[in-house]
Amino acid sequence: MARCYSAEMAKRQTNKGTAVPRLILISDRRNDAALERALARLPRGSALVFRHYDLPASARQRRFECLKRIARAHGICMIGARTPRGWRVDGTYGSPREVAGTKGLRLATAHSLAEIAEAVRVKADAVLLSPVFPTRSHPGGVVLGPVRFLRMARQSPIPVIALGGMTRRRAATLPVHGWAAIDGLV
Repeated sequence: MARCYSAEMAKRQTNKGTAVPRLILISDRRNDAALERALARLPRGSALVFRHYDLPASARQRRFECLKRIARAHGICMIGARTPRGWRVDGTYGSPREVAGTKGLRLATAHSLAEIAEAVRVKADAVLLSPVFPTRSHPGGVVLGPVRFLRMARQSPIPVIALGGMTRRRAATLPVHGWAAIDGLV
């Protein structure tokens, strides 16, 4: 893959003309109680990736609609992860295979250069590269670390968003498009 990540990538627009968010909050059972407050604090143009895979279908849809109202009121994009087609989302989050051919903003997950290449092939708008640092989601798991993460990010022709153990302080040390967190934003 060519080495083409640059400051210009920060200005990249999606296929719908919407800017790729620089800050992404990812929903989870662990942060559910704090989501409303966190959404109110996020800057306009940020995004919420709605996951909540553990909820039964009807409860999941109710929670989605509640959070979507709050997100919309604050100018925050609502991105679905494994959400049914009828749910009105601004985009899709998932593996390159899951975002391929979807409408709206396509945020692909990646853990390797091969997965970044796959995200590019399916025309993802950005890639969430992880895990940068140790994370509660995968305790004791292998992490990229900041040096390896940046080496990989520099080879991406699409915007890279850092994920995994991210905090504002850590994000400030990584010169990439943006960052995402489950715990770091609540």
